[in-house]
Amino acid sequence: MRILIIHNQYQHIGGEDFVMGQEMEALRKNHEVELYTVRNVKDLKGYIQYLLYPINWPEVKKIKAKIEEFKPDIIHIHNIHYALGPLFILHIKKLKVPMVMTLHNFRLICPSATLFYNGNIFLKSINEDFPWDAVKKKVLENSYFKTFWTAFTYWVHRKRGTFNLVDRYIALSDFSKSIFIKSKLNIPNNKFVVKPNFVKVAEVSKVYPSDYFVYVGRLSEEKGILPMLHAWKATNHNIKIFGTGPLQKEVELICSNSPNMQYLGFQDKQSLSNHIASASAVIVPSICYESMPLAVLEAYALGTPVIASNIGILAEMVVPLYTGLLFDPHNHINLVQTLSEWNSLPADQINEIKDNCRKEYVEKYSQQIVMGELERIYSEVLAE
Repeated sequence: MRILIIHNQYQHIGGEDFVMGQEMEALRKNHEVELYTVRNVKDLKGYIQYLLYPINWPEVKKIKAKIEEFKPDIIHIHNIHYALGPLFILHIKKLKVPMVMTLHNFRLICPSATLFYNGNIFLKSINEDFPWDAVKKKVLENSYFKTFWTAFTYWVHRKRGTFNLVDRYIALSDFSKSIFIKSKLNIPNNKFVVKPNFVKVAEVSKVYPSDYFVYVGRLSEEKGILPMLHAWKATNHNIKIFGTGPLQKEVELICSNSPNMQYLGFQDKQSLSNHIASASAVIVPSICYESMPLAVLEAYALGTPVIASNIGILAEMVVPLYTGLLFDPHNHINLVQTLSEWNSLPADQINEIKDNCRKEYVEKYSQQIVMGELERIYSEVLAE
């Protein structure tokens, strides 16, 4: 199979870039795969990229040239924000090349992309024809212009029927799929399929006893890191924090004044895997709708339980007392109680939960299972 992957990289490499790279590497073992990619930039060139968002003719010409040169059987689109824009989808359809698109976030239905604003879940855009409320609130980077221009880009292409030309949309979970189906996107239900992400297992060095918890992720508001750390002050449990982001200084300050909290910043994958494998549990305190948190996948791959927010996909992925526990991220006392409940579980039960985590990984999130499902989706679309 000849597969062309189209992906818009962010200025700073993130989870979507990582997932796309993993899938491409796996596909290349059995297929001819090429990548067409651009990257968002800053300053004047970045403003031009943003202005071209709805009608990026230069990128359309380049993508058409790439298609004519490579002659793919199928095209897999990942991110299109914002240096690409959606216009090329119309022209790919004219070339009669089948397309699938992975929905890594909710940008097609809300300019926030996360359905999160001002510390809370934000759902008003889902059922609005044009997301005026999101624009008024400046949900994207606190900018009227960026929020409006992003909203306008997707609105005008929805009106043109651009998004109905994609043959299959890959949602990362049943929860995510249900959000898109309920929205004003108005794409037929049979165009959505569910396929999760995967992670590769690293060889690890486990250190016992596992007397600490781990947080791995971006240090930003929607991840719930600050409320979690403030609640943690009421406990004597040890926690190690890995990651960087806009709230790094606040996190460093809290950890420096708390003997049971340790901020370790950015670490290489091997070091991170060693810490996760040895942890009592991984904490995922997100207060937004996650798409497919890699921290949970990495934990399961290494047989480490997860204690997570009872929000969105997390409530779907983490099964209480089977692969971990759930808590209310807006209730400090509930988090403290959940940690106490976890530490009171007998060792035999925790070992059973660890086995269940590994089983979840093998059966749902391993490379073999996930890539087999992706190839099945490709074959189904080509057969149609």
